[in-house]
Amino acid sequence: MLSRRRIRRSRSDHRERFYVFLLACLNEEKVLSESLARITALPAGNFLALVIDDASDDRTGEIALAADPERVRLHRRTLPDARRGKGAALNDGVRHLKESGLLAGRDPADVVLCVVDADGRLDPHVVQSVDPYFDDPATGAVQICVRMYNRRQGLLARMQDMEFVVYGDVFQSARRFIGSVGMGGNGQFMRLSALNTLDGDGPWSDSLTEDLDLGVRLIAKGWTNQHCTTAAVSQQAVLSLRRLIRQRSRWFQGHLQSAGLVPLILRDVPIRPALDLLYHLSSPVLILLTSLLPLSFLLAVGATAVASVQVGHPLVSPMWLLGPYLLSFTAAYAYGFVYAKRERDLGLVRSVLLAHVFVLYGYIWFAAGWWGFWRMLTGKQTWLKTART
Repeated sequence: MLSRRRIRRSRSDHRERFYVFLLACLNEEKVLSESLARITALPAGNFLALVIDDASDDRTGEIALAADPERVRLHRRTLPDARRGKGAALNDGVRHLKESGLLAGRDPADVVLCVVDADGRLDPHVVQSVDPYFDDPATGAVQICVRMYNRRQGLLARMQDMEFVVYGDVFQSARRFIGSVGMGGNGQFMRLSALNTLDGDGPWSDSLTEDLDLGVRLIAKGWTNQHCTTAAVSQQAVLSLRRLIRQRSRWFQGHLQSAGLVPLILRDVPIRPALDLLYHLSSPVLILLTSLLPLSFLLAVGATAVASVQVGHPLVSPMWLLGPYLLSFTAAYAYGFVYAKRERDLGLVRSVLLAHVFVLYGYIWFAAGWWGFWRMLTGKQTWLKTART
């Protein structure tokens, strides 16, 4: 029986593992073909891709059937059971794997499932980078880095790429030492035996951020989540500001839903990772509260400017602006340094300048947060699927 204590196992000898790439797809004809081509070309010997067609009404199923039949399988879902969210599709895909005989005779400890979005393009060396982490039997999941393959298509795409680089190279790397690495919706590798220990009808919940829930529940069961910095999955950046805020409002709402994990964390997670996870789950509340600060600052600046005009001279020294600048943009220098290491063609100076824009870009979370909060208050739970281009 699994207890609150961390699972203690000795490091095992390396064994060949079977990798299954799960792609939950709803109307993904624009991007699926390239993603499958990348997967089937991986220089690895023991793997399979399972396309879970969630009742698409475009050519998604046809594209999957046209791919390499030795490497790609198609599992079709039909209404009314289909289109109930990504978590439901992935759970059905795992059930199909177990019932179809595709995993017959394989030890669940040596089967690794990888969730790849339909627009995900995996690095060719991804299996070689991830596989050593699973030599440790305590490893339940590994999250790889996420990049934007269209990051050169405008400033908004570049900001999303910087966002994921900073999150992965700074925050996820720190969380690796804390023991609280989170899972992302794209590029998450999970040992099947670890998924089998989770309670419920399937590994994934029906939350709008099913990946967040999964990572927390694995940690609560005593498994170790790892973060791999040497491989990445590249996905398509959203090029419309409105669509981006719409996407982030779904993430925000999912974080609000994940407040239900707090009792589990308090009961089953060791103190150090528990503190970080609780802070992470509290981020929606912090964002909503913080959103009031820029408005207050602008009101203060405006009132001071009006008063200065009335008295005929500045009421404050220009040096007064140094404090707000340092408070707002000091982190930009660290973010720019981190990003320059990933994007060497940009150089440090340009990366730092972009990081200043990145600080302002973070304000989109205020709009997304209030949108997501409103959706929760009004009881809207529909899946806001990101449109592909």
